[in-house]
Amino acid sequence: MKELFFGMGIGHSILLFAFVIATGLFLGKFKIKGITIGSTWILFVGIIVSHFGLRVNPLILQFVKDFGLILFVFSIGLQVGPGFFHSFKKDGLTMNMLAVSLVLLAVLMTYVIHLFTGERLSTMVGVMSGAVTNTPGLGAAQQAFSDAGIASGMVPSTIAAGSSDMASAYAVAYPIGVLGVILLLVFFKALFKVDLKKESAEMDNDGNDGNQAEAICCQVENPAVFGKSLHTVGKSAGSQFVVSRLCRSGVVEVPGPDTVLMEGDIVLVVTAQSSEDIVTVLFGKKSDIDMSKWESFDGAVISRRLIITKNSLNGKKLRELNIRGNFGVNVTRVTRAGVDLVARPSLFMQVGDSIKVVGPEQSINKLAEFVGNRTSALNRPNLIPIFFGIVCGIIFGSIPLKFPDIPQPVKLGIAGGPLVISILIGYFGPRWKITTYTTLSANIMIREIGISLFLAAVGIGAGETFIESLLNGGFYWILYGAMITLIPILIIGIVARYVFHLNFYKICGLISGGTTNPPVLSFAQSAYGTDYASVNYATVYPLTMFMRVLVAQLLVLIAF
Repeated sequence: MKELFFGMGIGHSILLFAFVIATGLFLGKFKIKGITIGSTWILFVGIIVSHFGLRVNPLILQFVKDFGLILFVFSIGLQVGPGFFHSFKKDGLTMNMLAVSLVLLAVLMTYVIHLFTGERLSTMVGVMSGAVTNTPGLGAAQQAFSDAGIASGMVPSTIAAGSSDMASAYAVAYPIGVLGVILLLVFFKALFKVDLKKESAEMDNDGNDGNQAEAICCQVENPAVFGKSLHTVGKSAGSQFVVSRLCRSGVVEVPGPDTVLMEGDIVLVVTAQSSEDIVTVLFGKKSDIDMSKWESFDGAVISRRLIITKNSLNGKKLRELNIRGNFGVNVTRVTRAGVDLVARPSLFMQVGDSIKVVGPEQSINKLAEFVGNRTSALNRPNLIPIFFGIVCGIIFGSIPLKFPDIPQPVKLGIAGGPLVISILIGYFGPRWKITTYTTLSANIMIREIGISLFLAAVGIGAGETFIESLLNGGFYWILYGAMITLIPILIIGIVARYVFHLNFYKICGLISGGTTNPPVLSFAQSAYGTDYASVNYATVYPLTMFMRVLVAQLLVLIAF
């Protein structure tokens, strides 16, 4: 029992991690004036238990910290991957410009403090890494310090002391880097007088880029389409619509590509909102027929939603399925991640898509068997893409990127690499015939386990020297870290809101991603009840991670 509670074995390590995480999560349930720091309590519980002598084998500690961070960022990448590039096109340039500015302001603050206080620049790099919670930056800076020290003839003991100072400064500044940013988010919410419902509605509308599907009724009055097949008309219009049903002389039918349009026909068209006016002009004019009457025209025609659950259909274009030709059924729209899309022939299908179909009931039943339509099949996680993606991400993050006049190569590291790969898999997976679908609950489970392990490992690792560092001048490091954390974020947050008029959730994602701060993202998601910040976190995180690692190494090299 003594070995279990006070030893350094596997059982003790698991016991300690479980205790720290469970206690931290329990404390996170309590609110002070409606505010809680959530799972960040795990970090502080880890510091406390480590300070009182409970330790974990350093190799186990490093593994748990790195693996937890990988799980966290990979789950975020899979979640935001499908909409990542769309988000980048809309305002990604602005977000990344602000994130880079945040990095450069932190560097400027670090260098100015070094000049005014005389604190060693290498130590200040440790303070900066902790203030922006960037562990990969600290690791890169320590490696650069060691390599540069060896090249300059520095004795090993001096190199070890300098590296230790950086680690201690990092540990002291890290809590401020977490708690300070969280307090700033709370401050911004009050300063900007944020109405969360209004901000959420703006994000809903922001995601509406005109590609969402909408059903409209049109009456055929354009002589240019009289006597032409739907295939011909659709081809001339660039396949911007799908005709769900056609009413002629009071009889409703499910039209096919060869159906010929006649004057006076009424068609139910599904098209993108941005194409509504074009489609209306193409057919003639809008009809004032009540949408609900389509169901009552002909009882033989029904509308249902089916879910694609067969892996063999993943990555195939809608036209390849030939649903109309094989089943006599029209696919009018596809719902993916809660968004209705026009069922264009070129649309890549993926497992988890919900398709709305119109046609005879018997034909729809046969189509249901073809696509799977078994929700229970979606409850089984697809682990192969996750672990294979982690393999690729670690390899990618380990690739050295060399720059002129910089002696040490720069790497994205084990956090940046898996994030980039998971985003690519989430976006391109269906095109590569990779099944990436995971239920929301499974994604959240992976994410929460990852961030809990990461915070517990950081806390246990920092607690050993935390008090000692404070007593040996570390109080100044707290002040320096607070300045590096708060001043740049305060400036960028105000500029983002009042100059670029960014939504509050975007600012949360910008700040948590710009400081490479998973605990802050976790706080924003739990405190404000939405995952909107995740998309913007992932938008700025890769470039920010690269910049943080780069500038940390550059500052160390300047010190020599």
